[in-house]
Amino acid sequence: MGIEAIYRKPNTSKPAPGHKVYPYLLRRLAVTQPNQVWAIDITYIPMARGFVYLAAVVDWFSRRMLAWRVSISMDVSFCIEALEEALGKYGAPEIFNSDQASQFTSMAFTGLLRDNGIAISMDGRGAWRDNVFVERLWRSIKYEEVYLRAYDAVSDARTLIGKYLAFYNSGRPHSNLDRMTPDEACFNALMPIPAAA
Repeated sequence: MGIEAIYRKPNTSKPAPGHKVYPYLLRRLAVTQPNQVWAIDITYIPMARGFVYLAAVVDWFSRRMLAWRVSISMDVSFCIEALEEALGKYGAPEIFNSDQASQFTSMAFTGLLRDNGIAISMDGRGAWRDNVFVERLWRSIKYEEVYLRAYDAVSDARTLIGKYLAFYNSGRPHSNLDRMTPDEACFNALMPIPAAA
């Protein structure tokens, strides 16, 4: 009958007319080391009243969350802040992947990537599987943290999400990482192999 509730629905992946869309570079690419490919995405975080947005930059190889920001609006600035933090801490990846949301196709965002010599990759429209590692992060954070609480204030959301993401990186083993944490997967890959005696 087409009956549905009338309420504000979060939509985090709206493209902007006139923004350049870049080709997808990850098809059949073997990701073999940290900082080879990073990805970003935005999700909504429900609160006791309303919701906020969470943007996170993730390393594809280790599933490590490199930087994140919570915002009350969908303005590009919180995505740029997360990207700048990740670049400041870890240097530049070879490839940066995102969907075609207006934040990621904006001149400010793509300009920052180009200025750092990073190849830009974008998922095809409606191809959620292309950014599956970030989607898995969203599922984990929502089921293991967000849905267990009803944040009263944005500051509560920031504090508790920050604690969860620190745990996610350093204390939560992943089956796809041979039961290592993202920190262990990243640092083990970066450590030199000891020479044979």
